Amino acid sequence: MRFRMTGLAGVVAIAALLAVASPASAAPGDASAYGAKADVTLLGSPAINVGPFAPANVNGPQTQNTTIGVNVPGVLQTGAITTFTSRDDNSGAVYSRASTADLASGLLAPATGNISAGAVVAECSATQQGVVGTTTLTNVNLGSLGQVGATPAPNTKLDVRLLGIKIGEVTFNEQIQNGDGSLTVNAVHIRLLPGVLGSLGSGDVYISSATCGPAALPIPMASGAGLWIGLGLLGAVAVPVAFVVLRRRTSLSAA
Repeated sequence: MRFRMTGLAGVVAIAALLAVASPASAAPGDASAYGAKADVTLLGSPAINVGPFAPANVNGPQTQNTTIGVNVPGVLQTGAITTFTSRDDNSGAVYSRASTADLASGLLAPATGNISAGAVVAECSATQQGVVGTTTLTNVNLGSLGQVGATPAPNTKLDVRLLGIKIGEVTFNEQIQNGDGSLTVNAVHIRLLPGVLGSLGSGDVYISSATCGPAALPIPMASGAGLWIGLGLLGAVAVPVAFVVLRRRTSLSAA
């Protein structure tokens, strides 16, 4: 009985070793999104730090989210915000989307008038071919700031001037390549420059942000050379153990 248990323990140990050495899959890419966030200090007012609103992350706790609206007086007002993230565990591809409806911002009103849009959407996707992102805008009104297309090119930037002095900037389809290989797409990024004569204040407002990637392929549980090496090790233990157990049984029978 002692030999039988020892052999069984050896087989179990090798099987456990193979299971640990060959994980079922590698961790695929990440994806996250939110609808709006603001961190600004306006002249004569307390600092405002709100959001992110309707955050979603492919790893949870919410892979999609909804907020009926945001109202930050003097800074930002929106209608419904929806966010969505997804991952294909078979390919490692990820997708992220943030959509903000009925945007209105009076943050730049003294310089440009109100900024508004019917919808502001940021999207990104990561596959084995790479990471890409887009921004889609509808019914945009930028006051005296100028014009921007429905699908602005990455990092389209308009300067905000008051009395001829640059006090801020608005970036559309802002695309940031992060150090971990992921891509962040901010559909609209309003930035107030600090310490400028005539400045309205300082800080940042983001509307519709999506981050994703890089994609990662799952690794098969055991394949190729790893599979044959594992089976060889298992056989190297199982065969001698079976032989010892057989001899033990034969000896007991003869006795």
